Amino acid sequence: MAPLDTTSVYPLVRAALLEERAIAIATVIAGNEHVGAHLVVEAGGKSHGTLGKATLDQAIITATTELLAHGTSRVIEAAQGATRVFVASFNPPAKLFLVGGVHIAVGLAAMARLLGMRTIIIDARAAFASPERFADVDELIVAWPDEALTGRLDARSYVAVLTHDPKLDDPALRVALQSPARYIGALGSTKTHARRLERLRAEGFDEANLGRIKGPIGLPIGAKTPEEIAVSILAELIGVGNKSIM
Repeated sequence: MAPLDTTSVYPLVRAALLEERAIAIATVIAGNEHVGAHLVVEAGGKSHGTLGKATLDQAIITATTELLAHGTSRVIEAAQGATRVFVASFNPPAKLFLVGGVHIAVGLAAMARLLGMRTIIIDARAAFASPERFADVDELIVAWPDEALTGRLDARSYVAVLTHDPKLDDPALRVALQSPARYIGALGSTKTHARRLERLRAEGFDEANLGRIKGPIGLPIGAKTPEEIAVSILAELIGVGNKSIM
């Protein structure tokens, strides 16, 4: 693979960000004769350029794919510590998929936007997923949740299932559990969540997968109003995103 000069690197990054694809630039900063060499790595592992050695390229691609999943930039020591490579990650905004255009979603979407998240409201009921209720969200989808979510969830996706209706919640959870979504939460009491897990278990989902669902959704802060519940959910999203809550 041919080396990349700096003028070739940034058009690749710009194109990826315009298409909302995660991408990273790996640059040798010390340790071998190829200092300054660039390797551009996309989220799926596709790469452009070379750091001078095929074995080094592969090691950095593997490490960078993991960093991209979490939007992290750092120095990587490779070749038994002899070579130092700086990986700069460039990620599109994280996406928050809110299933159910309920009142909790109104406040949660507004607060999530303050954090720079893209907000997507999904509800098959047009009266709930209306522009009047959600004038400022990035996307408003009137469709069944499984149809709207299929193929859209990646490792930087957050899914909050809020309808409290199994006809809408369960299809959304099925899709989310089969995706690499970073966060999956579902509204409902402890008893409601237990019944939900039983239904999904009967469909073949194992305990490890079911354990990904945060239910009842949100941190236990005694929230009562829709706005307080939205705060508790947002706090949980932040914790999961920062890996302080697993």
